[in-house]
Amino acid sequence: MSKSRVALILTTVPDDGRAETIAAALITERIAACVNVFGPVISVYQWKGVVEREAERQMIIKTTTDRAAAVAQRLSQMHPYDLPELIVLPADAGQAYEQWIRESVGSPPVATVRVRRPPVAAKRRRSRS
Repeated sequence: MSKSRVALILTTVPDDGRAETIAAALITERIAACVNVFGPVISVYQWKGVVEREAERQMIIKTTTDRAAAVAQRLSQMHPYDLPELIVLPADAGQAYEQWIRESVGSPPVATVRVRRPPVAAKRRRSRS
């Protein structure tokens, strides 16, 4: 039996709300250990013969190669695009971080939780007196 590797899965979505909904589902269902959402990014691509330009959110989903198919299946159910980006990259990671990923995706699903955003701290400048 081969040992599962860390996998990074790339996908894009049109907005923050969908990114957070997908991320929360993947984490709650324990098929991903962590999801990073970047954006907005600009994607330029050809679709049905037309060059398109869209603002999107880039997602990096951290899981294992054994759980990549489950992530792909869940993305296909939740994703708003006809043809979602799905790029799976096997990756090396530090031993402790890799172990954390394995433990995070190997446990039974957790109870549904609400994603909480930390309050934005006001930045204050001190005057030079």
